[in-house]
Amino acid sequence: MTTPLLQVSGVTKLFPSGGGLLGRGKRVVRAMQDVSFDLRHGEILGLVGESGSGKTTVGRTIMRLNVPDAGSIRLDGQEIADLGRRALRPVRERMQMVFQDPFASLNPRMTAERIVGAPLAIHGLAKSAAERRDRVRDVLERVGLSAQHLQRYPHEFSGGQRQRLGIARALISTPKLVVADEPVAALDVSVQAQIVNLLLGLTVDFGLTILFISHDLAVVGRICDRVAVMYLGRIVELAPTRDLFRTPAHPYTEALISAIPRPEVAVKRKRILLAGGPPSPANPPSGCGFRTRCPYAVAACAEAVPPLRETTPGHFKACIRDDLSLEQLA
Repeated sequence: MTTPLLQVSGVTKLFPSGGGLLGRGKRVVRAMQDVSFDLRHGEILGLVGESGSGKTTVGRTIMRLNVPDAGSIRLDGQEIADLGRRALRPVRERMQMVFQDPFASLNPRMTAERIVGAPLAIHGLAKSAAERRDRVRDVLERVGLSAQHLQRYPHEFSGGQRQRLGIARALISTPKLVVADEPVAALDVSVQAQIVNLLLGLTVDFGLTILFISHDLAVVGRICDRVAVMYLGRIVELAPTRDLFRTPAHPYTEALISAIPRPEVAVKRKRILLAGGPPSPANPPSGCGFRTRCPYAVAACAEAVPPLRETTPGHFKACIRDDLSLEQLA
C-alpha cells in the first residue's frame, strides 16, 4: 500500500489566553486537539466546520506556521513537527499555502513578478533572472493571467485576480502539498466558481495534493474526494464525500448538511437548527464537545471524549450513539 503524502497523528495546538499580573488567571485555548488524518497522493481532502472550529489552525500547524504542542506530522515519511527553522527551509519548497484574504497575503510594495518569483529566489530554483521571469510568466498563464500583469501591484488587480496571483505563487516551486485556506470565501459567487474550476484543473496538471479548508459544504461537495468535519478543535467525522453527504454518521454533520441551500424550491427539506453557539475552546464541556447542542445527547455523552473510530469501511466518527438513524439529506 502506498504511503500517504501527509500523515497527521495526534496533533494538538494550545494558545495561552488572558491572564493578569505574573500570569495569574491564565487560560489555555484548545484550538486543535488530538487531530489525526492521512492525505493521499493526488487527493483533495476537505476540512469543514463552523468559524472557530480550528480549521485554519490545522492548516497553519501542518505548514509549521504554528509549532505543534504534541503529535506527529509526516510529509513523504519525513517527520516535520519538531524541525527547526533551518531544517524546515527545504521542506517548505514541497508544501505551500493559499491564504483566505488574497490582498492581505500579498506585499503591496512588490510587483506580481517579484511576488510570484519569491519562492524561486528563496529556494534557489532559478539559475538567472531571465529564467525566473520565464517561469513566472509561465505559471501566471497557467492560472489565467498573462505577461502584461508582471509589473502590476496587488492593488491593481481584482479580488479574483489577486487570488490567482496567490495560487501562482504557491505553485511556482512545484510543491507536492498545497493547503488552501478558504481560498474562495472572500470572492463573489461567479468568481468562486472560476477559482474552484482552476484548482480542479491544476490538481490534474501539476499532480497536486490539496487540503481544502472551507465552511462552504456546497463547494467542498463538488471539489473534494474526502471530507473531515471539525467541531471545537477535534475531527468528529471523516469519510468519502459521497458517503458523508448521503449517510452522515455524526449529528453535527447532519446539521451542517441540512443548512446547505438548495435550488429546488418545491422540495421540502428538514432543517436542523442547533441551539446556541459552540462552547468556548478555553472552557470546553466534559465528554463530547458537541453534547451541549446535540439533539441526541444522553447522560453518557458527558463521561468521556469519544474517539474517532471507523464504523464502516473508510467512514470514521466520534460519537457513542451507534443506534442513531440520521437524515440522508444530500
